[in-house]
Amino acid sequence: MGLFFNEKEKKRDKPAANNALEDYDFYCMTEKEKMLWFMAAAVVIFSLSYIFYHSVVFSAILSLLALFYPRIRTRKIIEKRKNELNLQFKDLLYSISSSLSAGKSIEMAFRDALRDLEVLYPDPDTSIIKEVQYIIRKIDVNETVESALADLARRSHIEDIENFADVMQTCKRTGGNMIEVIKNASNIINDKIEIKQEISTMLAERKFEQKVLNAFPVLIVLFLTFSAEDYIAPIFNTWAGRLSMTVSVILLGAAYFISKKIMDIKV
Repeated sequence: MGLFFNEKEKKRDKPAANNALEDYDFYCMTEKEKMLWFMAAAVVIFSLSYIFYHSVVFSAILSLLALFYPRIRTRKIIEKRKNELNLQFKDLLYSISSSLSAGKSIEMAFRDALRDLEVLYPDPDTSIIKEVQYIIRKIDVNETVESALADLARRSHIEDIENFADVMQTCKRTGGNMIEVIKNASNIINDKIEIKQEISTMLAERKFEQKVLNAFPVLIVLFLTFSAEDYIAPIFNTWAGRLSMTVSVILLGAAYFISKKIMDIKV
């Protein structure tokens, strides 16, 4: 059943028990969350189906597609959490670069960064706050900064964090000027994240237009249903009308996914 994960999937999706913090590529919904998202999706699907087909039975059958929505929502939550962590990591890099420029060690830079981040993010449950606290705890028990960052990179599955961790490990192995290399890497990664933010800002208006255009056909059908019921009645009462409506719905769905894909720009 699409709504509930089976035992095999639970074992696969659950982060390893020895991880002190979460794996950002996984998110396990509670049964309550699954039910709430299923019900919300079922209401939306039923309403849209009834608008296009005027059939309670057919709309109820289509609303069962909402069983798959908790999985879709889970992927969206994972993506949102990773985007938030990526932006928070940019603030961490700014703070580390400032401390290194002042002549402090990389270990002390993380301690200073924690104080800066606690001012920027008052919520103690903020992901980057917990991650930096975890890195500092590892430093306190004589683990290296690069190993702590490698653990964060492995759990985050975020390219920018993985690249930064690789730079740290490479410098450690080759004996390069770690402080200078980290400062340069921080600047490059910060520039990349800022470009992502600029692209997201530029696309915000287009995404709003996309939502309006996707809603427009639904509004037109509603308007014709209430203002010209006799004119649009054959669409709902004949097989030819229902077939043409089905083709229209398929085309609208295709337009939605294509427009969404076009605006999904990766940097």
